Amino acid sequence: MRWYIPYGNPTYFIWLAVALIPLMIGLLYGHRFRWYQTLVSLFFLILTFGGPNWRTGIALICYFVYQVLLVSAYFHYRRRKDSPNKGWVFVLSVILAILPLVVVKVTPAIQSGKQSIIGFLGISYITFKVVQTIMETRDGFIKEYHPIIFGQFLLFFPTISSGPIDRYRRFVSDYEAVPAQKDYLDLVQTGVRYIFLGFLYKFVLAYYFGSVLMPQMQFGAMMAHGFSWYIVGYMYTYSMDLFFDFAGYSLFAVGISYLMGIKTPMNFNHPFKSKNIKDFWNRWHMTLSFWFRDYIFMRLVFFMMKHKVFKSRITTANVCYIINMLIMGFWHGETWFYILYGLLHGCALVVNDTWLRYKKKHQDKIPHNKFTELFAIFITFNFVCFTFLIFSGFLNTLFFGPSKF
Repeated sequence: MRWYIPYGNPTYFIWLAVALIPLMIGLLYGHRFRWYQTLVSLFFLILTFGGPNWRTGIALICYFVYQVLLVSAYFHYRRRKDSPNKGWVFVLSVILAILPLVVVKVTPAIQSGKQSIIGFLGISYITFKVVQTIMETRDGFIKEYHPIIFGQFLLFFPTISSGPIDRYRRFVSDYEAVPAQKDYLDLVQTGVRYIFLGFLYKFVLAYYFGSVLMPQMQFGAMMAHGFSWYIVGYMYTYSMDLFFDFAGYSLFAVGISYLMGIKTPMNFNHPFKSKNIKDFWNRWHMTLSFWFRDYIFMRLVFFMMKHKVFKSRITTANVCYIINMLIMGFWHGETWFYILYGLLHGCALVVNDTWLRYKKKHQDKIPHNKFTELFAIFITFNFVCFTFLIFSGFLNTLFFGPSKF
């Protein structure tokens, strides 16, 4: 048997088509074969984590058991009639949930690029699901918890490697129900459209930008043929490759989910049409940005305001913007260009809010028309592409040479 990266090989889609037909027939006639869906998930998890990747497969199993036991323990603690809902229990649970991811992320920095033995493809996105479930349990939003369904939620194979990041309550509402035949046919139609659009994005446009144009923009060619124009070309080429590759993957994940009767949330919504940086983060990798907004930014704001760390609400929000985006930068990796990427976006959010407040106060003096909207889109797009250039590690190559890229 061959082993596959999810959505990385057209043959993977042949396996998908064969495996999903019985599930789709069942949904079409009002039945969700949950046992069969579990078998399909296991099959594709084996395709991804089996064979030469057996060590990561074992890491996934151990991690999965650990997290299910952790969430189950915290849920039962919260559901006890005499539960005092102590803050330290909640904090400890969150720390224990994040700890494996932290170990995976910091190991390469500590051990000179060596990967952690407990790491596997998709550990970040599964961890985000665990943390949000613990937090929503603490807040009282999750009233019912089923370990088996929670396991299905964590290991939902269409989204396991790179998201989108679903919410437990939303997933359960779909998993426990069967859509009406007309609604399911609409899901199938939309899902198939997303899959074909994903093929266009990932296997045509991302291939063109990443495999055809990108090699022409390498460091040596830049130095030989004019540095300034090549760096601009590389900036836009990399940005397009990044978008179409990731958006294509996300469309596959959402499309396959729809065929399975699960309405996984979208991850991208025309991000390069954004009129400001906050609008961009409401359109780009939306499930990740909303996760950081809800479970880091908003909780930091609440904590600082509760403890009156700053007198001004504006100062509190600005500090939290920067901390939030710095954490996102660190999450991508412990390198200076990822951290700088996060810092720039944090500062941009501060500047954006400052400008919006000024604009609201002086709205009679500041023109607003089609031209100003297009200019705002132009500025936002170019700022984002510049930060993607930093994110790509290109400046690391420029300063330290190709061997450090």
